[in-house]
Amino acid sequence: MNYNWNDINGQSSVKNILEKILNSLRVPHAFLFHGLNGVGKDFVAVQFARALNEKFLSSEDFSHIGKFISGFKEPYVKYIFPLPRGKNETDNSGPIEKLNKDEIQLLHDELDKKASNPYYKISLPKANFIKISSIREINKFISLNYDDVKYRVILISDAHRMNEEAQNALLKNLEEPPEGIIFILTTAYPGLLRETIRSRCWLLNFQPLFDPELGKVLAKYFKIDLVLAESVAPFAGGSVSNALKLIENDFEQLKNKTIFILRYSFGRKFHSALNEFSGYVSDNNNESIKLLIQMIIIWLNDLQKFRNNINRIYFKEHLETFEKFNKKFPLVELNDIVIKIDRLSSLIQNNVNLNLIILNIIFELSSLTGKI
Repeated sequence: MNYNWNDINGQSSVKNILEKILNSLRVPHAFLFHGLNGVGKDFVAVQFARALNEKFLSSEDFSHIGKFISGFKEPYVKYIFPLPRGKNETDNSGPIEKLNKDEIQLLHDELDKKASNPYYKISLPKANFIKISSIREINKFISLNYDDVKYRVILISDAHRMNEEAQNALLKNLEEPPEGIIFILTTAYPGLLRETIRSRCWLLNFQPLFDPELGKVLAKYFKIDLVLAESVAPFAGGSVSNALKLIENDFEQLKNKTIFILRYSFGRKFHSALNEFSGYVSDNNNESIKLLIQMIIIWLNDLQKFRNNINRIYFKEHLETFEKFNKKFPLVELNDIVIKIDRLSSLIQNNVNLNLIILNIIFELSSLTGKI
C-alpha cells in the first residue's frame, strides 16, 4: 500500500520505518519521536495515526474520521502539551478547570492554528510544564470505546516537560497498554525522560530538514516570501522553529548587526562594538540576544570552512572578507574561540550579568587579531 504523507517534508528514514510497521501491522504500543524542535515530529505522529486507520476503514468513514485525527481532536487523538497553571489550581483540578476565560480562548485559538498548520508550535504564557492532571486524564480517554476507529493515539508533545510525578503516572499506562491505543511522545530532549519510559518506546530519530525542505515549509505553511525563506534556511540548522525566530527578529538586521560587531571587535574598537551589542540588547529579549551570538558563531564557522575549502558557507557575500582575514591571520585558532563564545551564550539562561557576557564575547573576538 502506498501512503500519502501529505506534504511532510524530509524524514525519509522515519517514513520508511513507519511504512514497514504499517505494512506488517505489528504496531508497537509506544513511540518516542526525538529530534530538533521544528522538524515535523507532531505532524508525522498524526499522519501515522491517519495511515493506521485508513487500512481498516471504508473510504467514506475515513474521510470523516481522518479530519478529526488531522485536527488533533478527541476522541481519536488525545493531544497533551504544556499548559499554564490556573488561579488556586491544585493537582486534583482538571487541566483547564482553573484557567480564566481569556486563557481558555487563547488555548482554543492556538489549537486551531495547530490544526490548520501542523508545523505550528503552540505557545501559551507561563506554560512551562505538562500537568499531572493532563496525564491522569489519559485513563478517561482510554476508558472510552469507539468501534468506528481501529487505533487511537495519545500524543504527548514536549514530553520532557513532564515532571517526575507526571512521568511516574505515564509509566503506569505504558506498562499495561490497552489494545488499540498508541502512545507517541515527541521531544527534543529524550535524555530528560526516565529510562523506564524510553525503554518502553520504539525510538525514532528525526533529522534536521535540508535547506530546500525548510524553505518549502516556511513558504507553504507560514506564507513566508520564498526569497526570504531560502535566505534564512541555511542559518536555521534544519529547524522551522529556528527559522521563524530569525525572521521574527528581522533576519537582515541580525546579519548586519553581526558584521558590525565582528568588524569593530576585530578592529579593537571596543566602545563601538559594545554600543552595537547594547543597542540590540535594549530592544530585544534574551532569546534574541542568543540568536545574535549564534549568528556570530556561524560567521566564525564559515571562516573556518573557507580556510578548509568547504563549500557550505552561509555568509556567502563575505568570501572576500574571509580571504583577507586568512591572509592576514593565517595561524589564528578558531575552534577554541567558538567554544568559548558558545559557553558564554549558555550563561544567559543562568541569569549571569548580560553586560559581562557581552564584554567577554567582544574581548574573545578581539583576541583573534592580537593580544589584549
